[in-house]
Amino acid sequence: MPVKIRLARHGKKGYAFYHIVVADSRAPRDGKFIEKIGTYNPNTNPATIDLNFDKALDWLQKGAQPTDTCRAILSYKGVMYKKHLLGGVAKGAFDEATANARFDKWMSEKAAKISAKTQKVTLDKDKAAKARLAEEKEANEKKAKAIEAKRAEAAAAAAPAEEESAEAPAAEAPAAE
Repeated sequence: MPVKIRLARHGKKGYAFYHIVVADSRAPRDGKFIEKIGTYNPNTNPATIDLNFDKALDWLQKGAQPTDTCRAILSYKGVMYKKHLLGGVAKGAFDEATANARFDKWMSEKAAKISAKTQKVTLDKDKAAKARLAEEKEANEKKAKAIEAKRAEAAAAAAPAEEESAEAPAAEAPAAE
């Protein structure tokens, strides 16, 4: 029975959420599976991946073939690298302690990259929000200046009309005697 590690789609239309499953390759995409080993949410930035590392490594060592997307996810989480290192230990290229040291170093570097990306995303969001507020403030000031100019123009137009109406009754008043 050929076994695949693949994604099973869940979630609503336009907002996909995936389960990472181990399934018989002949089973339908969202159908029967052997074991669920994690979840993948591509809607967040960066994508949220919750994976049972040991189960994924165990299934890879048993011969399960990941699909292209699952291979990328497993590589991102370090499962593929760990399998590679364990293959080197089995061949006698280096001992298990060296393999674990290399893997721990890789994981710390990867965690630093992920945290840097997360910080960059939050900083970009903050900068974008500040820029939107500055643009809004500038637009409000332009609108306020335009309204003030209209009011001043209207007041200037109304002032001569009041002077003319005030002079007209004064001229007529002596005639009334």
